[in-house]
This record gives sequence, structure tokens and C-alpha cells, in this order.
Amino acid sequence: MSGGAAPRAVIYGCAGPTLSAAEEAFFRDADPLGFILFARNCESPDQVRGLVAALRAAVGRADAPVLIDQEGGRVARLKPPQWRAVPPPSFFGRLATHDRDRAAEALGLNTRLLAMELCDLGIDVDCVPVLDLQFPGASDVIGDRSFGGDPALVGDLGRIVCDTMLAEGVMPVVKHIPGHGRARVDSHKDLPVVGTGLPELSATDFQPFEALAQAPWGMTAHVVYTALDRERPATTSPKVISEVIRGQIGFQGLLLSDDLSMEALEGGLDARASKALEAGCDIALHCNGKPDEMEAIARIAPVMTTAAQDRFAAGRQRLGRPEAADRELLQRRLDVLMSVG
Repeated sequence: MSGGAAPRAVIYGCAGPTLSAAEEAFFRDADPLGFILFARNCESPDQVRGLVAALRAAVGRADAPVLIDQEGGRVARLKPPQWRAVPPPSFFGRLATHDRDRAAEALGLNTRLLAMELCDLGIDVDCVPVLDLQFPGASDVIGDRSFGGDPALVGDLGRIVCDTMLAEGVMPVVKHIPGHGRARVDSHKDLPVVGTGLPELSATDFQPFEALAQAPWGMTAHVVYTALDRERPATTSPKVISEVIRGQIGFQGLLLSDDLSMEALEGGLDARASKALEAGCDIALHCNGKPDEMEAIARIAPVMTTAAQDRFAAGRQRLGRPEAADRELLQRRLDVLMSVG
């Protein structure tokens, strides 16, 4: 983190492909830690590079993180024809069930290409891997975004993503702690409530996150686990964050809330942000770029705590310095590994 006062404990989205004068002034005054991009912000490589530079210039920090959800499959903010079509995580999970080595190599190559594509745009954080498990009868909000239903396999493939991203200079974000896979409703629209007991959660949902407890960044789930906290979803539950995420799972990295504008959460945006930060999230994430909602959060957003600053710095120290590579050669090898037969 650059010298000077600590930034505010919030990450914002913006409205479109360019930064308006009003947004620039708001971000300069609000001083968020960083920003997140969506498909509405991404039209062409040169345009994205310009937007990323403008966002960082607005806060006066060249190291302000810029995030994106580039998972592959249906969750890809960078889309063809401007960018490569990326398979969903479930593809690699299925491949691993009958050829583990081939899947590991393919996933490593795909992740390396993803990281190279992001670095080319100036984007330095990708909200991957999804460590949620697949469960029969669950909402498809996770679905093919997951590597599968085997906790050990999901953890192993998630580790490949984390390690490869870090080696290529991009920060990974494990999500959604402590597990979103059992949700029967979409947390973008409703609040999921999971009634599974703690022993079963510990033996299944928590396992991939425990395997990657040393990951540098993580994101919470907007899910109520009645065995842990009958009233509050993980994002706003001090008990879930302290006893499960930080305690049992052992995650000590920078903890982001999931998007506060999702309808799983109640109350105004200022209250949502306050509850998430008071519960133990290091950073409040707000994605939709709506000025009134961002202003509400800005009125209450504190500067990052010393612990959060330390976690941010520790994560940055783990980023590698990637060597130059022939993307076409990597893609050809990936195509071979992904081919049928």
C-alpha cells in the first residue's frame, strides 16, 4: 500500500466504460481501497486499460487494487469476441474425475492465460476460485461455477488456481466462505437459509476453505447457517466470522464481504456496510455503481484497520513476477488437453 493515510475499507464499482467527472470527484473524496469491474465496464482492451488507469488516478494510488469476476463460463466479465471464451470450473472438475493429471495441467494453463489477460489490462485481482460445493437440489447460483461435489477435489483444483494466479502476479479471492453450495435460493434475490448441522458442514462445505486457509484474500457468503447463527448471514455474523471463518477454518487473509447490494441483505446500504465491517469483514464490497448507494456507504466507511492493512500488505508480498510466455503456444496445448478423446 502506498504511503499516506489508510484508504477506506470499501471497494466500489462504477457505472460504465468511462469514468464520469462526478465519479472521479466522488472516488477522490471517498478514497476506497479499490474498485471492481463488470461487463458494463468492459468494451475493448484499450478502453479497459484507460478505465483502470482513471480509477487509480482518481484515488492517487498506483497500487489501488482493481478486481473482476473472471471465473469462466457464465461468470465472465470479459467476453468474446474481444476476449477469449473460458470454460466454466465444472469442466475441469469433470475432467479430473477420469484424468486428474490432465485436468490439473489444463486448469493450470487456463488460469495462467486468464492471469496474463488480466495483467495486460492492469487488473490485478480475480475473484476466483469458487470453493463452494455442488449439491443436488441446490440453487443454480453456484452450479457449474463449482469444480464439483467432492471437497478434496475442489480443494485441490482451487489450490492450482490460487497458486497459478499468485505466480502470475494476480491476487486470487477464495469464495464464498464458509460455503454457498447448499443454498436453495439465489442470494442475489433472496436470503438463503441452510439448516445443515455443524458436523456435516465441517466434513463437507468447510473442507475446501480449510485446505486453502492460507489464501491471501477471501469473500464471505450471504447465507444463514442456522447451526451457527440463526439470525444473521455469514457476512454480518460476528460469530460465523470469528468462530468459523477465522477460527475453525483458520482463514487469516483479507476478508471481503460479498456484494452489499445483493437482495439477500436487509436495510440501507450504510447499515449493511456497518454490519459487515462490525462483524469482522475487513472490506465492504459494493458493485452496482449506483451513486446514492455508494454515497450512503461513504458516509460511514471507516479507514482500514491496522490488521486489514497488514493482511493487504502480506498478500501483495506473495505476488510473483511472471516470466514472458508465448500465449498462442499455451493456448494450443490447452486446446489439446481439453479436446475429447
